Amino acid sequence: MSELRRIASFSINHDVLQKGMYVSRIDGDVVTYDIRMKRPNQGDYVSNPALHTFEHLFATYARNSRFSDSVIYVGPMGCRTGFYFLMRDDVSKADAIALVKESFAFIADFEGDIPGATRKECGNYLEHDLEGARAVAQDMLDVLRDWTPEDMTYAE
Repeated sequence: MSELRRIASFSINHDVLQKGMYVSRIDGDVVTYDIRMKRPNQGDYVSNPALHTFEHLFATYARNSRFSDSVIYVGPMGCRTGFYFLMRDDVSKADAIALVKESFAFIADFEGDIPGATRKECGNYLEHDLEGARAVAQDMLDVLRDWTPEDMTYAE
């Protein structure tokens, strides 16, 4: 490789980025949503155990929802400030917001065994934090309460 191109997610001004749900990019029929749960570079991040539990619950709910055939990927950001959520574009932005809010309500209220969290199913089955995941989900439900597709554009 002669020169590496700068990827889209590094082009966002993280100094002004607020919590919320944004369209990060569109590639053909795939929409990448940036679900920002913590303000970048503020010293407050989602702990690894809470992020891990959140991933298990979010992915399980989304892949069992009415939009399951359109869910491509649910995964945490390495910086621990949020998640990437990839869906086919046959789901409207309003429906994507609704699915995220439903998923987060599921997480906020979840009790019991975390899906996929046994030694046989998970590569780091001991590192989970349900209470931490529930707290992040509740906080994001407050952030996204009145979120609309018009709010899904990054601030300059």
